[in-house]
Amino acid sequence: MTNSVLLDRVETSSTTTTAAREAAPNRWLILAVILAAECMDLLDGTIVNVAAPSIRSELHTSLSHLQWIVGGYALTFAIGLVVGGRLGDLYGRRRLFLIGIAGFTLSSVLCGIAGSAGQLIAFRLLQGVFAAVMIPQGFGIVRSSFPKEEIAKAFGMFGPVIGGAAVLGPIVGGALVDGDLFGLGWRAIFLVNAPIGILVLIAAVRLLPESRLPRAPRLDVAGAVLVTGACGLLVLPLIQGRELDWPAWTFASMAASVLAFAAFGLHAARRERAGRSPLVETSVLKTRSYSVGVLVALVFFAGMIGMMLTMSLYLQIGQGFSAIHTGLTLTPWAIGTAIGAGIGAGALGPKIGRPVLHGGLVVMAIGVAATLLVVHASGADVSTWALAGPQLVAGTGMGAVLAPLFGFVLAGVRDHEVGSASGVLNAVQQLSGALGVAAIGTLFFSVAADRGLVSAFEASLWVELGLLAVAAALVFALPQRMRPEEELYAAA
Repeated sequence: MTNSVLLDRVETSSTTTTAAREAAPNRWLILAVILAAECMDLLDGTIVNVAAPSIRSELHTSLSHLQWIVGGYALTFAIGLVVGGRLGDLYGRRRLFLIGIAGFTLSSVLCGIAGSAGQLIAFRLLQGVFAAVMIPQGFGIVRSSFPKEEIAKAFGMFGPVIGGAAVLGPIVGGALVDGDLFGLGWRAIFLVNAPIGILVLIAAVRLLPESRLPRAPRLDVAGAVLVTGACGLLVLPLIQGRELDWPAWTFASMAASVLAFAAFGLHAARRERAGRSPLVETSVLKTRSYSVGVLVALVFFAGMIGMMLTMSLYLQIGQGFSAIHTGLTLTPWAIGTAIGAGIGAGALGPKIGRPVLHGGLVVMAIGVAATLLVVHASGADVSTWALAGPQLVAGTGMGAVLAPLFGFVLAGVRDHEVGSASGVLNAVQQLSGALGVAAIGTLFFSVAADRGLVSAFEASLWVELGLLAVAAALVFALPQRMRPEEELYAAA
């Protein structure tokens, strides 16, 4: 995760600014605690892909169950993000962070001891809920602990730490699964959170200060219920439809999700007219560049996350790679992402503006197309080295888009709308992951049943190329220049 994306997640914890901050004497230890919690979340969201085939084999899960295990976490995380930030504003960020880290640790243990696919799905959904409670509070606490002159330096620490977690995630996941520590197998990827979470909880109790908004708006409960229902009505049929041969209720559910999202928008507008704070400020959606930017984020993240799941399944089930072999095979992609992020957010994004997004999308498409050619030519005998180059290229392009994207999307909104706008973007980012796992995963399993796993992975790559083309077309509607990061820091 880059500094741009980080700042957008920071804004989910508050919709107002703090006029003055006093430096906390132990502020760097506070930052270390928050970084540890953030890494737990990121690792848990990435290493499950590598463990998915082992989970399926041991628990005898259906393919739709596997999609829920991978994508359910992102779904509840997305739904809970904005609500979690508002709860911290109301009841205190330290209190909510402690609840979040304790619940996240406990639900991780429950995932590790789950005896069935149904139990694991339920506990993964619970994990996402507690992550949504935990993450916004941590960033809000960092904001309140550092003086303005150190804010940029503090948030600058997130990039290298989180980037390292992203690179190590697949490798660590593969090592834990194949290492079979104490005979745990895939369960170790969840149980490893227990000692880390306990240490973070103890440190948080001792170190974290309390902070909240002096006059926080009341929680929009009806809005939260509507958006939760809308998301569920959309994701459920996408995952279950294939195994049930697409009965009529799946299409009715998807249609009902559109109505539920519309009802959510009307409800938010009514609250605004009545002078009450809605869950999402509707004014931001009236900015054309921002609305298009939300679509760009939806398309980009859905394709990226859905494809990464199918790649892991293709390598392990289709090619017979072990979990650690798969993790090492995916490493060039992660390294390329780190390289591209530095180029996109640091070297080129602020200088050349919007063309950096188009350039990144083109480079990523070249890497995906090269991967498609390698897979097609290799058939059922692809090698790690043959995939390394295309993955490095695709990852570099992805990083060049990922790092500055939110800065461009937020460039068109007014200063007082940045908090609400970035909160929506982060929720969309997580929701798009769940949608990508549901839609692209469903396509992958459908093609695999008819034509095999090689053809299934090729189909997912073609879909990703199409989504990259759609994203490139939509990018033309974004502002020419990204919002400077110093303005986002000032808004914090």
